[in-house]
Amino acid sequence: MTRFAAPIAEQIWDMKYRLKEGDGTPLDRSVEDTWRRVARATAAVEADPAVWEDRFYAALEDFRFLPAGRITAGAGTGRSVTLFNCFVMGTIPDSMGGIFDMLKEAALTMQQGGGIGYDFSTIRPKGADVLGVAADASGPLSFMDVWDSMCRTIMSAGSRRGAMMACMRCDHPDIEDFITAKSDAARLRNFNVSVLVTDAFMEAVKADGPWELVFGGKVYRTIAARDLWNRIMRSTYDYAEPGVIFIDRINQMNNLAYCETIAATNPCGEQPLPPYGACLLGSINLARLVTGAFEEGAHLDEAALDDLVATAVRMMDNVVDASRFPLEAQAREAQAKRRIGLGVTGLADALLMLRLRYGTEEAARQAEAWMKRIARSAYLASVEIAKEKGAFPLFDAEKFLASGALRHMDDDVRAAIREHGIRNALLTSIAPTGTISLYAGNVSSGIEPVFAYAYTRKVLQRDGSRTEEEVVDYAVQMWRDKYGDADLPDFFVNAQTLQPLEHVRMQAAAQKWVDSSISKTINCPEDISFPDFKDVYLEAYETGCKGCTTYRPNEVTGSVLTVSESADREPAAQVSEPGEVVYISEPLDRPQALEGNTYKLKWPGSEHAIYITINDIVLNGHRRPFEIFINSKNMEHFSWTVALTRMISAVFRRGGDVSFVVEELKAVFDPRGGAWMQGKYIPSILAAIGGVIERHLIAIGFIDGEGMGLKSDPHAELVPLGHPRGKSCPSCGSFDLRMIEGCLTCAACGHSKCG
Repeated sequence: MTRFAAPIAEQIWDMKYRLKEGDGTPLDRSVEDTWRRVARATAAVEADPAVWEDRFYAALEDFRFLPAGRITAGAGTGRSVTLFNCFVMGTIPDSMGGIFDMLKEAALTMQQGGGIGYDFSTIRPKGADVLGVAADASGPLSFMDVWDSMCRTIMSAGSRRGAMMACMRCDHPDIEDFITAKSDAARLRNFNVSVLVTDAFMEAVKADGPWELVFGGKVYRTIAARDLWNRIMRSTYDYAEPGVIFIDRINQMNNLAYCETIAATNPCGEQPLPPYGACLLGSINLARLVTGAFEEGAHLDEAALDDLVATAVRMMDNVVDASRFPLEAQAREAQAKRRIGLGVTGLADALLMLRLRYGTEEAARQAEAWMKRIARSAYLASVEIAKEKGAFPLFDAEKFLASGALRHMDDDVRAAIREHGIRNALLTSIAPTGTISLYAGNVSSGIEPVFAYAYTRKVLQRDGSRTEEEVVDYAVQMWRDKYGDADLPDFFVNAQTLQPLEHVRMQAAAQKWVDSSISKTINCPEDISFPDFKDVYLEAYETGCKGCTTYRPNEVTGSVLTVSESADREPAAQVSEPGEVVYISEPLDRPQALEGNTYKLKWPGSEHAIYITINDIVLNGHRRPFEIFINSKNMEHFSWTVALTRMISAVFRRGGDVSFVVEELKAVFDPRGGAWMQGKYIPSILAAIGGVIERHLIAIGFIDGEGMGLKSDPHAELVPLGHPRGKSCPSCGSFDLRMIEGCLTCAACGHSKCG
């Protein structure tokens, strides 16, 4: 008997969460071993570990409580990884030395597997005077490019690549450039970007008033607020970015407003955090708590919910003590406030089981009631832990209870906090759960609606063949098990058939009882009018949301997995062709003899030089690169130079414009530091090799000059953006991408843009 509800769940576990030796030998023989490992690790800090290990195991069993992926993958492994998902880094100083100190901290954090957020509003605008230097400032966007290059080279723990959020205030003088920065598809690929929108700005927009762009007390320009708002909206309409964060509301509602100011969020937006703030995440699987699914008396077991929430809060509080942190400042911040982010997944499935249509007022009321129950239980559980272990160090009863989020809390909860204190400063958040929801049997993600009730994915077998398997939503599978082939009732709706304002209604209902924030995507139809699109954001602001993220498929953003209604009313994912990798061209054949050049590269501090040979082929009277050889007497370089030789040669031989290789190599950043060569700072030895290749391509006439090659691989997108299948997954090559909780997520392998 397997605990997994679907084959994809077991595959996700094996690929992402199962503990294995370095050679791939499994140490977790079953998912029960994984649950036991996590339970034992999180109970280790208790006075009676054995008792709490069993309680934690019971919470994890059958996917009822789902700690975030970093906890499931890292707890109890002995590996030097952080169990925290979210970080906002320190305030960036407006100085060159301070900026690069922050860059180093970012690299160290991402190296251990953390996603990071930054407020770039603290850097002076482009063109501003730099005191003591006869030069103008290059502005925050130029430094965002540096961060982006660094991120490209840092592989997070496990198989995750670092993810970053860049924020900028709506009154920064460079805000207009920030808004449109990602309209260049090759720029800032490792960033999500969001505008920090203030209440004053929103009032100026509604009044069609003026808006000053200010830095350091100096007014740089005055523009029309509505014009700036329209620019934000137009960029989001066309490119799905920037997101909008209502930063004043975040600070007003923050339990810790008396001792911190928030100016940024983590990459997916559900965790607004102060400088060096950190938060760990976990989700209650509501779909597992419904009894009598689809029947007249179907209900969510609230007693079981209360018990599960209390256990989850204690378990997550222990993670604060069990986790490693990339930086000491992050450890101090976490210990001082003991933030946790307990959320939900499977909400849409649970509503379906109660025969409620997602997006209706009745469904919103039910979602709000569940979120209030979770908030009450979480706060009371934290009070109980405080009785035993003490309140968080910065707790101040009167100031804490006067905060925005606590003012509408029930009187009995407020009285308990006043008398005993509370262990955790903030407790609730709704995080992206794309991968862990697949792991839990393909339950609906977070508070999102069901995206697709069923779709087919191709699975690569060990013998190289591909098989097809159907992936079915958890609630839909329950319906099939119970009623066979009976048509799905009208209360079954999906992300594509919902109106945008129905999405907003659900987000606002949940936000009322979430003390941090919510990661959610409001899916908009491609043909939504621009005025209607803007109304989505205004409605989000007016109904109490802390931010808003939308996705409108179009020729620029691309299409994602789409859903259509079949004759029997059961929606199914429609993929026009098999999701195989498409090879654009055949590799070029090698002639017997080639012309080429050899270049000597001496990296400062290295005993031995590197010799780079590039051979060219002549096609249609023009020379183009065909192969590369990299050699050195330094055996430390042997393995990676061989790998680089083979990879670059393979790219050269496939044909087409391969100049993007230069830009990719030149962007590689070495956390240990680069070197000055011929009066120019080179960020790594790989970047130096990229420079050699660039000089060769200029010499043979393949590119016109330095920096004039392609910025990205023209073959990276395996099909045109307008193709019915949309974009392919960069991890597995399938076309099962969907926009969920602000992240482009692969339903086939769980890969997420946001790490």
